Amino acid sequence: MDSVGMTNMQTKTNKKVDVRSMTVTAMLSAIAFVLMFLDTAVPIMPSFIKLDVSELPALMASFALGPVYGVIVCLIKNILHLFITQTGGVGEFSNFILGAAFVLPAGLIYHHKKTKKNAIIGAVVGAVIMAAISFPSNLYVVYPVYYNFMPKDVIVAAYQAVAPFAKINSIEQCLLLFNVPFTFVKGLISAIITVLIYQPLRPLLKGNK
Repeated sequence: MDSVGMTNMQTKTNKKVDVRSMTVTAMLSAIAFVLMFLDTAVPIMPSFIKLDVSELPALMASFALGPVYGVIVCLIKNILHLFITQTGGVGEFSNFILGAAFVLPAGLIYHHKKTKKNAIIGAVVGAVIMAAISFPSNLYVVYPVYYNFMPKDVIVAAYQAVAPFAKINSIEQCLLLFNVPFTFVKGLISAIITVLIYQPLRPLLKGNK
């Protein structure tokens, strides 16, 4: 086969891969959007804070297709959620930032060397970064919006109610004692599920036989 033929074949292969990647990204984005609704209350957290695993499909995209695709899944799910937002887009913006902070480093570490060990390390590192970023994100972006509907002292009282033994007097303490650990655990849950199901789903996601 001459060089022209090889080039054309390579171009067709690249297009096929691109189409598949976009299709898988769209599918995972839709699943992530649905998972945003399947949230649940956590007894040790105020009722307005819910647990969901909508970062799970984004993490799988980051592992299977690359970290950029994981970020794209985070973006698309939040764009879709804008149509039913109750925070004027602020909650979605924060969710995107936290999700990207989770799946981007996880994907970068995994793709540096594609091993199960690196997948676990990447997911844990991503969970730590997401938890760390959740503090300023909630303090300066999300909670100021909440204050329009719920005064700051009422929010602090909600935290005090679930942990009367803790001396909580400020939003900063609430976030450090509850939201940051909660966000880390949330990331770990998505990481554990991904590590357990990624290998069986890998051929479907990547198109390998």
